[in-house]
Amino acid sequence: MSAREIAINGRFLTQDVTGVQRYARNVVHAMDSLALSEESALIVPAKATDLSLRRIRTEKGGHLNGHAWEQIELPYLSGSRRLLNLCNTAPAAKTDQIVCIHDANIFAAPQSYSRAFRTLYHTLQPLLVRRSLRIACVSHAAARQLARHLPVRLSDIAVLPNGHEHALLWDPSAAELAPKMMAGMNAHRPFVLALGSRARHKNLSLLIDIAPKLDEMSLDVVIAGGGDGIFTKEALQRRSNVHLLGRVSDDDLAYLLDRALCLAFPSFTEGFGLPVVEAMARSCPVVSSHCASMPEVCGSAALVASPFEPRQWIERIGMLQSSEQLRNDLAGRGQEHVRQFSWKKTAGGYMELLADPRAAIKSHKPVDPILPRVSVIFATRGRPHIVAASVRHFLSTQRLKPEAVLVSCVDISDAGDLQNHPDVTIVTGPPGLAAQRNTALNHVEPGTEIVAFFDDDFIADKNWLASALQAFRDENDVVSFTGHVLADGIKGPGISFQEAVDLVDAGQAEATWSEPFSPYGCNMAFRFSAIGGLRFDERLVLYGWLEDRDFAAALSRRGGRSVKSALAFGVHMGVKSGRVSGDRLGYSQVINPLYMLAKGTMSLPDVVGQIFRNAASNFGRAVWPEPFIDRRGRVRGNLLAAFDALRGRLEPERAAVIATPPSASKPRQR
Repeated sequence: MSAREIAINGRFLTQDVTGVQRYARNVVHAMDSLALSEESALIVPAKATDLSLRRIRTEKGGHLNGHAWEQIELPYLSGSRRLLNLCNTAPAAKTDQIVCIHDANIFAAPQSYSRAFRTLYHTLQPLLVRRSLRIACVSHAAARQLARHLPVRLSDIAVLPNGHEHALLWDPSAAELAPKMMAGMNAHRPFVLALGSRARHKNLSLLIDIAPKLDEMSLDVVIAGGGDGIFTKEALQRRSNVHLLGRVSDDDLAYLLDRALCLAFPSFTEGFGLPVVEAMARSCPVVSSHCASMPEVCGSAALVASPFEPRQWIERIGMLQSSEQLRNDLAGRGQEHVRQFSWKKTAGGYMELLADPRAAIKSHKPVDPILPRVSVIFATRGRPHIVAASVRHFLSTQRLKPEAVLVSCVDISDAGDLQNHPDVTIVTGPPGLAAQRNTALNHVEPGTEIVAFFDDDFIADKNWLASALQAFRDENDVVSFTGHVLADGIKGPGISFQEAVDLVDAGQAEATWSEPFSPYGCNMAFRFSAIGGLRFDERLVLYGWLEDRDFAAALSRRGGRSVKSALAFGVHMGVKSGRVSGDRLGYSQVINPLYMLAKGTMSLPDVVGQIFRNAASNFGRAVWPEPFIDRRGRVRGNLLAAFDALRGRLEPERAAVIATPPSASKPRQR
């Protein structure tokens, strides 16, 4: 394609300058400097400001503004030229176009946006993804999010990041507002700088919460941008060391960055995190969140902390305050690190895409996530050889090594030869899966980021924990995660250990993402900070999956998303030994849903469907039952539970003491 056929969507010149608009301005300026043909055009609404380009011609046209101009008039104004759109949206009627979608925050952090904004993006962006020649974004983390939430494959997304050069052009000597503010502060107290926004995912409330502690450390907090209204008066009470500047110029921002102890960037999620690069370009140390795109933007040139752990932020900031050597080291590493983020490189990438939308674009390398504190729990009883084989395989294969592996037993002999394993901790407590899980939870160390649960007969793929961690880090509202079960032996006679290992080794990860999805306890993980004091309901004494659903429903009441990802997968062997009788399980199949309905952790339609499916399967197969399932025992249990429910007796713990007829003692199942 010849360069003269290129048009650029210039609607951004009518908008306030935030990170998205700054990206567009700098990319277009860089394209202009790379000798893009003078025949190329930046098409803008009639009232747009001028970008002062040398080679790219500016074409003003149309009578409308905003989305109306973009959707109705821009397709006509661009004609047959290939169109480049750099700010999340584009005309739906155009197919010959490249679209940069900066992030999936509208899906990952919807509470940060108005209902009208969410509705527009939820409608428009899937359409653009399907119709456009190529989708670009600004980071590998953003690409992963887009692939989860939009109909596009990760391999089809071009990553073209922000640059840093613009921050070197700012002139702190031209600052006006910042020097006046600094004159009113204690000149002897260092300050932590943050950039403000009303968006919840920016997480600036964390800095307000730790401000009293920072005050004790003789540190101020300066928040620039976003306006004074981003915090309530109540939030700022007794926060005399917090100073709100409101919106500032680039020169003022340079003045602040050049004098700050550090930039604090506690966001839950970002498409890129441009302030991090701007701070590094100006030799300002950075303390950043370890979520979403921030690890790849920060590399090893910043201190990182969990946005859910205020104490980590106090610790990291204290480290910088007490060590000039550390500050200088981070400043030097930051200047070196930001060289990989260049507007000219990104502009060159877009010119490649405009010439050939299928081009493979080279970008900065993704980085492995910073090692978290992950605890893994296996609850087991009466199957020492099974749990020993599963846990040893898990420890020897996982790419992301957990900090702690807890095997929860009733008797220490249940753990078999794991008693002598140096990487395994054996804990004992009351019987029952819920109780055993709670025993293990009570032994999880504070500060743990993720806690994962596996059945003692589940064989996980080597990337299971790494995939789960990536989901929790990329999606800040995810509190519950479930992987994909390639094969489930519980639905048949069972799967041998070696067969399960072979199936996992031959399995292929797929980038399918489902939500909401109630977790399946044979392989599930939770954000530990979201769990808090919540525990599994020990009245649900028999394992039949609903215990997991009850726990997740109680967790979701606090806010958060429950998801399933096929990037984490494994095989559930479904070993039959050590299972409860059909009578007891059949009783739980009816009583547990009714009990959860009364608790409010299961809806009436779900309860009806759950009971009907189980009862229909049990009664329908009772005449010719499978040899590995006690269907007749389940029927008896279903009937007894129905009788108890009619009497108003909702006691799920009764399942543990139901007498089992001698003839039903052999078949054992979940």
